[in-house]
Amino acid sequence: MSTAAPPDDRASILLVDDMEDNLIALEAVLGSLNEPLVRARSGEEAMKALLRQTFAVVLLDVRMPGMDGFETATNIKRLDQTKDVPIIFLTGTDGDSGYAFRGYATGAADFLTKPFDPWVLRAKVTVFLELHRKNRQLERLLAREQKQLGEIAERLAEIEAELARGCLAGASDLHHQLMTLEEIIRDMRRGRG
Repeated sequence: MSTAAPPDDRASILLVDDMEDNLIALEAVLGSLNEPLVRARSGEEAMKALLRQTFAVVLLDVRMPGMDGFETATNIKRLDQTKDVPIIFLTGTDGDSGYAFRGYATGAADFLTKPFDPWVLRAKVTVFLELHRKNRQLERLLAREQKQLGEIAERLAEIEAELARGCLAGASDLHHQLMTLEEIIRDMRRGRG
C-alpha cells in the first residue's frame, strides 16, 4: 500500500469510461493509493479535464460512444500540454489483437483487458505515480539549479564590472565575492546529494 504523498506531490489519476459500473470498479481498486481520482464519461470530458489539471496517468476505455479511446489518445498525444501523460488502455475485447496494436500505435504505455486483475492494475498505476513524482522532483531540482546558476552569473558580472571600473577596494572585497560564489556552489552540490 502507498503512503500519502506530500501535498505538492499528489498525482491525480484520470479515469475515462462511459459506464458507471466500470468507473466505480476503478475507484474501488485505486482508492487505496490515496491519490485524487478524476472521472470522465467521454473522450470530450477527458480532454477538458486534461487541459484543466495535470495527471500522472490516464486509464482510458477503448470503446466509448462519440470519441472512442483511440481518438481520445490521439488527441492527448497531439497536444504539447498533455503529450507526455501515460495512457493505460482498458478494453473488454480479448480476442482482437488489433486493439492492442492500435492502442500502442496511438501512444499507449500499457494495455489491459477487462476484467483486469486489481493487483496488476494497482501495480501498473503505482509505477506511473512514482515516475510522475520523480519527474516533479527533477523539475524542482532543475529550477533551483537554474536559479542558483543565475545568481552565480550575476555575481560574476558584478565582479567583472567592479574590476573593470577599479571599484574593488582590494583583495578582501574580491575574496568576499568569491566566498559568496563558493557558498552558492556548495548549496547546489548539497541539493544533489
